[in-house]
Amino acid sequence: MRILFQGDSITDGGRDYRNYFNLGTSYPLHAAEMIRNAFPEIEFEFINQGICGNRTGQLFDRLYADAITLEPDIVSVLIGVNDIWARYSRSKSIQTSVEQIEANFRAILKSLRKRTNAKILVLTPYLLDSEVNEPWRAELDEIQPILRRIADEYADAFVPLHEHFAEALKTQPQPQFYSPDGVHPNPNGAKFIAEHYFNAIAPLIRSCVQ
Repeated sequence: MRILFQGDSITDGGRDYRNYFNLGTSYPLHAAEMIRNAFPEIEFEFINQGICGNRTGQLFDRLYADAITLEPDIVSVLIGVNDIWARYSRSKSIQTSVEQIEANFRAILKSLRKRTNAKILVLTPYLLDSEVNEPWRAELDEIQPILRRIADEYADAFVPLHEHFAEALKTQPQPQFYSPDGVHPNPNGAKFIAEHYFNAIAPLIRSCVQ
């Protein structure tokens, strides 16, 4: 069973781009371990195609080469935070409107649904408390219901990471426990994401082997 991770730096995790079987150090590494332990009777092939800095448009542009041609059985998508972050960076990159984010995200999922037989798992971008990033929290919050609505239309499973982190911070109120900058997970954050990823993907794996 081939499982593909797609996204930006949160998924990338410092992976070796010369070897897409290299899972990096972020949540794909921990999720793969959980999956193998839970389903020892299944032979898995895990591929990480997350690319640091990617926005929704860039993921769509490379979707054919980095997802469709790989013919995954299950593909996960975690993308969107850089579309918002770029509006507040010092770079001169073209900003992505909310309408364009919606169009890009819909195109990604629609293409995966139409051109592959893969089960689709969507994870939402998130922002933990951070004074530096606080100005763009409202904009990231704005796209959450849009992503959920599109996921309801095209995906087989949905993981609202922004909600899971918000709930976790009620008992672990230090965001630095999960991320040094509010976005990129440290080992604790990576394992936290992996746990929710596993809970969502386990039913999909079972449905694939029935």
